[in-house]
Amino acid sequence: MVILITGISSGFGKAMAEALSAEGHKVYGTHRHAREFIPGVEYIKADATDEVQVEAAVRRVTDAEGRIDVFINNAGMGIGGPLEFSSLEDARTQMDVNWMGMVRFLHHIVPLMRRQHGGKIICISSIGGLMGLPYQGLYSASKFAIEGYCEALRLELQDFGIKVVVIEPGDFSTNFTATRKCVDTPEARQAYPSFDRSMRSIEKDERNGMKPEALARKICRIAAAKNPRYTYIIASPLQKLAVLAKTLLPPRLFARVLSLYYRL
Repeated sequence: MVILITGISSGFGKAMAEALSAEGHKVYGTHRHAREFIPGVEYIKADATDEVQVEAAVRRVTDAEGRIDVFINNAGMGIGGPLEFSSLEDARTQMDVNWMGMVRFLHHIVPLMRRQHGGKIICISSIGGLMGLPYQGLYSASKFAIEGYCEALRLELQDFGIKVVVIEPGDFSTNFTATRKCVDTPEARQAYPSFDRSMRSIEKDERNGMKPEALARKICRIAAAKNPRYTYIIASPLQKLAVLAKTLLPPRLFARVLSLYYRL
């Protein structure tokens, strides 16, 4: 299969590119500043926020291969901090990368897959797209947007043989923690005493999280599946339980559970 993955410099993207290439697929991946290159993977320098670069990246694959069988939207970033102290520019940046970046690629991918009468779209969301996480509100909002967009897209494309799959990872040990932008000012810390201890708890969970290779192995199976599920939660048993709890508990009680967990 011909596979295009966004954001393969590190983390999930790098692990997926390596695993899918090892299985014999022709893998193309976009990056902004890759320092290590996987043999056999075609690297395309493209920023998901740049429409011209996005269009050129898709065209490069189609010019070479004539088709894209699987598109994996993975490129993303996180902005943490109290929403009150997050600027409008922070909000625009978060949505532009995580949600609009996906939309830009799909603007070119969807017509291609309709013309070729099939394909698979796999979008990396988060369990943060299923529940609003404290001090990660902008990130959660961007992932909620992915969830809603893909839910609608799946219905619209069901008659064209195009599968739309959403992946909802929990905590994983990647460089996401180190690269997260944090709205961290003395004013924010003074106004929100729980901010520091909550972020320490979040970062500890991330550092002790699953390895990205575990997600990559799952993606290999999903990419090859004839009829994949609509969504896959790839997370620890506790985090899967939290997702289930949100559907079962009254909203006020679930909010209390999150408050205790995140030390608010």
